[in-house]
Amino acid sequence: MHLDHSPTVPHRHSHSAEPARPDGSRRALRVGLGGPVGSGKTATVAALCRTLRDRLSIAVVTNDIYTREDAEFLRREAVLPPERITAVETGACPHTAIRDDISANLEAVEHLEQTLHPLDLILVESGGDNLTATFSRGLVDTQVFVIDVAGGDDIPRKGGPGITTADLLVINKTDLAPHVGVDLDTMATDAKKQRGTLPVAFTSLTTTDGISPVTDWLTERLTAWRAGAAA
Repeated sequence: MHLDHSPTVPHRHSHSAEPARPDGSRRALRVGLGGPVGSGKTATVAALCRTLRDRLSIAVVTNDIYTREDAEFLRREAVLPPERITAVETGACPHTAIRDDISANLEAVEHLEQTLHPLDLILVESGGDNLTATFSRGLVDTQVFVIDVAGGDDIPRKGGPGITTADLLVINKTDLAPHVGVDLDTMATDAKKQRGTLPVAFTSLTTTDGISPVTDWLTERLTAWRAGAAA
């Protein structure tokens, strides 16, 4: 695995998942975003940064297998200053670097936390993967799974850990539903059957406030995190 910052990163710690910084203050909330290729993960990250950057101190870690394309896209779009965006080249299946061997991502997160202190929020975007992708709780505090309507309205029915266990399921590109023959009510019903009381957000990033269901949810999580509640 490769990082796109200098190798002067902090040592790995077994207690990295703990919420407190060494000085006793609460560290940044770490949010993982996963989902299949093309579902709109990077666009979701970009929209979150644009919406929240004026009131929160944010940093981003992206994951790609052999490139840094997602990080480069975010930098071109100037969603954050470039030093707040870093990339991990996983060199293997994306879920490996977010769930099985999190060392490169953890180093990237800790490096950002150390150099940009204080941070409120760190977004960790997985490379595109399948419906089984989940994040290690040693890496992130809460996780979002993004699917899109272009994949078909049967995707929520197919389940998988990403859909059934993510703290928030995002069903993206709702504006495409009439064009691809997708029934959003069916997706909502099937998602509820799979997820029970866990929340589902519908988004269309082509509209001005299309990311608002996710920003509202994330703001609530951050408030709870700062208060010391389980995120």
